[in-house]
Amino acid sequence: MRVTPQSVRDLPVLAVAVVWGSSFLAVKQVADPGTVVAVLVLRFALVLPLLGAAAWRPLRGLSAREWRGGALLGLVLAGIFLLETYGAVHTSATNAGLIISLTMVFTPLAESALRRTAPSRVFLAAAGLSVLGVALLTGGGGLEAPGPGDLLVLGAAVVRTVNVLATARSRAVAGTDVLALTWVQLATATAVFAAVAPFAGPSPLAVAASFGPAQWGYLLHLSLLCTLFAFFVQMWAVRSTSPSRVSLLLGTEPLWAAVFGVALAGDHLGVAGVLGALCVLAGTEWGRRSAPGAAPVTDAALPEAGDGRGHRHEVLAGVRHREAVAGGSGADRQADHAR
Repeated sequence: MRVTPQSVRDLPVLAVAVVWGSSFLAVKQVADPGTVVAVLVLRFALVLPLLGAAAWRPLRGLSAREWRGGALLGLVLAGIFLLETYGAVHTSATNAGLIISLTMVFTPLAESALRRTAPSRVFLAAAGLSVLGVALLTGGGGLEAPGPGDLLVLGAAVVRTVNVLATARSRAVAGTDVLALTWVQLATATAVFAAVAPFAGPSPLAVAASFGPAQWGYLLHLSLLCTLFAFFVQMWAVRSTSPSRVSLLLGTEPLWAAVFGVALAGDHLGVAGVLGALCVLAGTEWGRRSAPGAAPVTDAALPEAGDGRGHRHEVLAGVRHREAVAGGSGADRQADHAR
């Protein structure tokens, strides 16, 4: 029996990191401040039927408690997407992709606070390096306040951390099928977007009618690659390779975000910005490796779907710590989805 080389099995996971890294650039091409909510409706309206077809059987088996728990987590997810997408259209693709990666250091810090244990000095140094990097990246060498878009993406990183911890601790969804829970959360978030849409700009139908081939291409990229492709590749990867290896490969996403931002979006960082980007990349990776409880995860730690940015960081920052935090409950199998 022919064995597939590890390097070949790594390629789909690396492809997920690449498409996630491209998602902020895609968002900036398909949305503007007046169409963010309409674009979110369209994006997930394309995803839900396809994901629902795959999740039909487990969805029928959900209890009322699981539906309620998934819906509550879906409300949090809606907040993440709104903050992240509004932030992305108000800042550069590079800034957005690097700032959101702070979830990888925020999550272990929040876990330590909840468990009343002090993080190691090494991890605190990594977190401090990441924060310094954001200051250099967004504030003209740290001398100016970050822009509104930067602050919105930073808020999304904080809410992502809340989502990771809430999912891990929710008894209502402990042991719930990943596909079914993902569908409930995305459906709830989409319902929120649809309810807000009449008050937030043009209708989704009007925005869809205004799209040309390029905009539809970017929208399909976000829906089919950044969400569906990424979700199913992760489900395959944690069964066919080491979860630690998956985490390492997905951890390259901020690097790809910077590559796309500079090479394709024409982002100009300057000396301070370059130093800041390097600090963020180094700090988040250092923090991910030195975080409390950063032992390899088990095959039960499956990721959930979300956006192109969405669950990537929760797989990196949250999965490694959920077993210790949630006491080994069924919620350990969940990771956030939004990107």
